[in-house]
Parts: sequence; structure tokens; C-alpha cells
Amino acid sequence: MKKKKTAALALAAVLGCGILAGCNLVTTDAGKDFAQVIATVDISTESQYSEEFPDLKNVIQPANILKRDMIAAFMSNGSNIMSSYGWTYRQTFQAISESLVNRQVTIQYAMAYLMKKSDDFTPEGYSAAIEGKEGQDKEIAGLAYFLTADEKAKADYSTKRLFNNTLDSQEKSYIKSDSDEDSESVSVRTLPTGVNTANSDYCDKAYKIYTGSVVTTENKDDAVASASASECGGYETIEGSTPATRRKAFGSFLANLRQNDLLSDGEDTTKFETLGYYKLELKSAYESAIVTKLGDLLEEEAEETLSEGNYMENYYEELYRNQKDAFAGDPSSFDSQLDNLSDSKFLLTAPSENYGYVINILLPFNKSQAARVSALNADYGDKQGNSFVQRAQILKEIRATDQRGTWFTGNTDYSWNTDEEGHETNDRFRGTGDYLDTNRKYLFFEDCLNIESGNENESKYEPLKKYFGQYTYNGNVTKDADDKYVLSPKKITVDEFISEMEGYFASAGFAIEENKYSNGKDAYYSQPSYYNEDGKVDYSKFVYYEGKVKLDNFNANRLFVAGSQENKALSVINELSFAYNTDTAGLNSYLGYSIVTSKTSFVSEFEYAAQEVCKEGAGAYKIVPSDYGWHVIYCTFSFKEQNGEIRPFTYLASEADEEGSFSNLFYESVKATIVENYSSTKQTTIVTNYKGCATVYESAYSDLLNLDD
Repeated sequence: MKKKKTAALALAAVLGCGILAGCNLVTTDAGKDFAQVIATVDISTESQYSEEFPDLKNVIQPANILKRDMIAAFMSNGSNIMSSYGWTYRQTFQAISESLVNRQVTIQYAMAYLMKKSDDFTPEGYSAAIEGKEGQDKEIAGLAYFLTADEKAKADYSTKRLFNNTLDSQEKSYIKSDSDEDSESVSVRTLPTGVNTANSDYCDKAYKIYTGSVVTTENKDDAVASASASECGGYETIEGSTPATRRKAFGSFLANLRQNDLLSDGEDTTKFETLGYYKLELKSAYESAIVTKLGDLLEEEAEETLSEGNYMENYYEELYRNQKDAFAGDPSSFDSQLDNLSDSKFLLTAPSENYGYVINILLPFNKSQAARVSALNADYGDKQGNSFVQRAQILKEIRATDQRGTWFTGNTDYSWNTDEEGHETNDRFRGTGDYLDTNRKYLFFEDCLNIESGNENESKYEPLKKYFGQYTYNGNVTKDADDKYVLSPKKITVDEFISEMEGYFASAGFAIEENKYSNGKDAYYSQPSYYNEDGKVDYSKFVYYEGKVKLDNFNANRLFVAGSQENKALSVINELSFAYNTDTAGLNSYLGYSIVTSKTSFVSEFEYAAQEVCKEGAGAYKIVPSDYGWHVIYCTFSFKEQNGEIRPFTYLASEADEEGSFSNLFYESVKATIVENYSSTKQTTIVTNYKGCATVYESAYSDLLNLDD
């Protein structure tokens, strides 16, 4: 769930989460200046501390915030904050000061809170962890005491990724690609939502920082920086990267640190983990982990509310009754809400049956065909001025192609060859019947789809949803002498598309029912009349083909449960939409276009077919033309009456833990609201109660406040 933040809170949220990427802020020798203490935080000095943590007096160590911390925070995010909110330097540095103080208050409170709540953490253990250490090492050891081995590994991994990402950005300026002058920019086909979304639970323990420089550490295996990208775990170089360009980027990065006095003379840059600035960022990552741990405990406290009595069941029933009464009193209010359905916004009922959602796959006229359609005169004898018969002849000429070519040739190659070693399987869809093509080998998004059940946390990316992932690129794929892709998409008729669609559903385990050419395949193109006896257009005569994917006992509660028949069918048609649909506005919609039961602004042929498939229910599809081309219209979900009620979604506590189920989505949405309110209130209370524990030395950074002068 997205959270609204004020500018100050937004700044506080990102402090310590970035990495130095800017230019020199000050030009004087700032060594001693940057070592100045700008604030000291010690929550144990507050009377509130003794009340909350009577057994932990003088346990948590006071924290000094240095001017260097302020400079590092500004260099990471300050410029962006100034441009986003129109702040002056004074306003920005005052906000940074306040945020750094509030962050330290929260961290110290989290440490005390963890000691109070868990027997795993004791004053004696904390003291032993920091004994004999000084400066940054002492601070890091104190934070590390409260983290598990996995939590520390994730913090280490995120810190190294930050450095590599910064070096990647710097390196791009040194890379001269052959395509800089010779090629045009590529407009990349819309990607499914969630492609390459990082898995927050993933941790690559072999990951290292790639510098391109020779490592001289005595034990190279322990180094966190490497000259060879192949020795850096899962790190992947950017396109065009060479050791030389990487060394230049690394040198520029080190120069930036020196300019801002964040790299001291004598520090060994080949022992990256020992650098003061690396420790500064690692400490920040550990602090974030501590704050997250506090947030988890607060979430558990807030979540207890949901388990009291029948809280969730009552919440669901109340929302259902409110919606039912509202829609009965004003049915038109429902129409505007159809488009808002999401994982956190629910429609539990409808004013009547047959409202629903459809995926529209548009197989278009090409430019010349569209021009001919636009120039058509009325059919001979058509008194209403329509040109349906002539348009039907041009419909024969439409050839659709797989639109996913730029997923090979864009800035990122998302394809993978299913015939390469380790991928020899027969479950890839390569066509069927007369259209079977064993040369079709390429699929997309391997890292997001081929995730074994039970090993999700070991995957670098989150699993891709609503994309079945077995439909091979429909065309010929080769590589030229420069190892660049050469693509030749197959041009298919609407009948060949039907074979592809029904064959793909069959390969996924679905039976097809009642599929037929609605008005006769051959007769369709010479339809004697598109009108009823009363002279009105009969839109049923435009239906070229229809059918239904058999979904036994369709259950809307399971539409987003991976592996369910409901989700599998949705994922199959959604993938075909990404493959062929030129109506890009329909890509990445929740369930497709919302369809009401009254007159709409859609073209009439589409409106008729969409409303008809919603009457038939999920899995029904019809193919109709318009002046845009062929529309393949598939119903993903529609509201139907059962047992006297229109109530497709039901909250069941027993299913609340099943990921993707309606009960799970509903529970998580309600929980998110409660947790956000509780956590926000709690953290505000913490800062308010302990606001007097900090001593701020504004004179130490007054020069920064006066940069506007």
C-alpha cells in the first residue's frame, strides 16, 4: 500500500538509503570541519525512558551525529529534495538535521524495545558486542548485535549493490557504444507488470563490488571488491562495460569521495570493506534493518486487532452491506467504480448481473488497409450508408504478428532459448496441428517464471503474475555476424490466431466448448444483410467466431491464486494479449476493460460482443470486427447471481494465509491500513516523547545553512 508523506518525512525515509553520486559541495579543506559533532542523541536522558525501560538505564550508548553524516545525506539525496520541493539550502539542511536526529531516536528506541521484548537480547550481550571497539566499528558492532546472520547478510548485500549501482551509473558516461550515432532509439513493447521486480528476501552471499582494479588483499576470497566481474557473484555488468571503463568509473567515484573528505589519505581502496565511507553506508543499512525489525514488532501488535473476535468477518460483511445498499440506491455509482477494482479496492457486489471485465486483443488493419476502410463508400443498396460488406473483404487481408520483438532487441534482452542446455523440455507451446513449428524456441522472463515452489526466497526476482510464460515467440529468430538478433515474425490470419489461442489453452490443460464460426466461415465475408427486419443493425451478425474455455465451478475468490484454473486461464489470455494486442491501453489492466450493461462509448461491434461474453461468464470469447480490425474479446470475470445474491467474493479466515486468494488480499489490505495507522502513530509518539533527548549544535553547520547567501 502506498503511503502519503510530507516533504520532511520523505527526506527522512531516504536518508541513509542512497550513496554518494554528486559533485563537490564545498571547496575548502574540510577534514576537521566534517568531523564536528552536530548533534548528540541519548534517549536514556528522558524520563519516558525510565518508565518504559526501567531495567535498561545506561545500556544504550549515546550517538554522535557528525557533520560528515549530514554532507553524505545531502550528497545522496539533498539535491533531489531541493528540486522536488523547492527548498533552500537552509530548509534542506535543517530538515536533514531533524531527520538524522529522529532516525537516531528511533534506532535507540528500537534497541531498547528489542531488549525488552526478546530474551535473545540482553544488556550484557550488548556490552560484550561493543567491548574494545571504537568509532564506526563500535557503532556497527552495536547494531549488528540485534541482527541475525541472515539480516546482516541482506544488509551487506544491499550495501554492495548500492555501490555497484552507483559505479554502473558513473561507468555509462565512459562507454562509447557503436549504437550511439548509428542507431535509432527503440520503442520497447510494454512489459508485464512485475518484470524483474527484486525479491526483498533474496540475498547473494557471493556478491562483491566490481571495480575493474587489481585486488591486492592478502586473502582475495575475503575481498568485497574485485577486478573480475565473474568473481562478483550475481553481479551483471552493464552493456559495453570493460575493465578499463570500470576503472575509470571507480577512479571518478574515489575522487568524489576525496573532494568531500569522505576518503582519508592512507585508506587502502583495494580493501574496500575497510573504507570509512563503506562503513558509513553499511552502518546505515544496519540501522535500516533495526528500524525494519521494530516495524515488524509494531505490525505484530497492530495485527492482534484483526484476530480479536470476528473482526475480519464483520468488516467484510459491513462493507458488503454498505456497497449493496449504495448500489441499490444509485446503480450508476457502480459504473464508475468498476475501473477501480484492485488488490486493495474491492467490489463485493453489483446492482445487477452481467457487469464484468474483458481482455480485448486487437489484430489491426495495417496503414494501407485502414486507409482503404476509411475511404469506402456505402455498400451497394445500403440505405444507411454503411460499408460492412466491403469492409469484410479487407478483413480477410489482416495479418497479425507477434509484438514482442523488442523484448529481444531493446536495451535489455528478456528472451531465453528453450533449446539450450538445461532447458530441454517439451512443455513449450510451439503451435499446433498444421501450424506446429518446432523451430519456435524463444520465451521471455526466465528468472521471473521458472521459480520452483518452495524456493521463492532463493530467487533474485519476484514471480511474475498473470503471465503463463509458455508461448514461444511466433517467428524466426537468428543472430547475425555481430551476434545481434535478426527477427522475422510470422504473419498470421485471424483463423491462424484462433488455432494459436485454442491450441495454447489446450496445452495448458483446458477444454474448449461451443467453439464455432458463428455465421459460417465462408458465408461471413458475403453476408447478405447486417440488418434486422426493422432496419436496425444486427450486431450478432458481426460475430465471426466464438467459444468458451471450460472452467469447472469458476471461483472468483481464486482468480489470483497461482496454479488455480482461474488464474491459469487469465494468465494464458493475458500472455496472448502481450504477444499480439496492438491496443496497448489494455495491457497491464487488472482484469481488462470494465464492461457495463448500458450504452457505452465503445464502438458498437465491440460493445455488443463484450456485453454478450459477460452474460456468458468467465472464459467466453467472441471475435468481431470494427473499423480498427479484428477484436478478440475474452471475459475474465463477470458478476453473476448465486443463491439469490450477487456476491462473487467471500471472506474465509481459513484462506487468509493463501497467497493470492480473495481472503488473503482482503486481509492484507485491511491489515496494511491498520498497521500503517498504528505504526505511524507509534513512531510519531516515540519521536515526540523523546524529542528532548537530543542536543543540536547548529553552529557546527551554520555555514551550510548560509549557502543561499
